Amino acid sequence: MFVPTRIFFTKGVGVHKDRLASFELALRRAGIEKCNLVYVSSIFPPNCKQICKSDGLAQLLPGGITFCVMARNDTNEPNRLVSSAIGLALPKEVEDYGYLSEHHAYGETQEKTGEYAEDLAATMLATTLGIKFDASLAWQEREQIYKASGKIIKTKHVCQSAEGDKNGLWTTTIAVAVFL
Repeated sequence: MFVPTRIFFTKGVGVHKDRLASFELALRRAGIEKCNLVYVSSIFPPNCKQICKSDGLAQLLPGGITFCVMARNDTNEPNRLVSSAIGLALPKEVEDYGYLSEHHAYGETQEKTGEYAEDLAATMLATTLGIKFDASLAWQEREQIYKASGKIIKTKHVCQSAEGDKNGLWTTTIAVAVFL
C-alpha cells in the first residue's frame, strides 16, 4: 500500500480545436503532461507535507504513475466562463487525515469556485471531527466556526478559470493536487 508523504498543487488552462488536445495543453501549463495520471479520491494523508510546485515538478519522471486529485472542466462555447478548483482542509493534528475536494463549474468566478471547493473540504473534515455547525451559514461564518474549534488548522484552495475561446475552440481548465 502506497501512502503519499508529499503533495503539491498546480493548475492550468489549454485552448485548442480538439477537446483532448485542449486538455493536454492544460496539463502542459500545469507541468504534469509527462505523467500517467491516476485519479484518487479526496483524503489528505496523515503526516503528508505540502511542497512548492517547482520542487514537486522536479520529482516527476516521464511516464511515472502519478496519483492526483483533479478538477477538470471544458467548453467550446464562446465566452462561457469555466472553472476548476481543489479545496484543502487540514486537521490540527498532523497524524490525522484531512480532506481534498474537487469542484468544477460554469459561470462562476475563480473566487467563487475556489471558495466553494475550500468549503467542501472543510465541511467534510468538520463532520468527521464532530464539529457542530449550521450548514445554512455562509462559508465565511462556518470557516470561523471550524477554525475556532481548534480542530481544523488550515484551509485553502487552488483554482483555474477561463473564458471560452471567442472562436469556439475548446478551452479546458484544471486544478490538481499531485501526490508524491
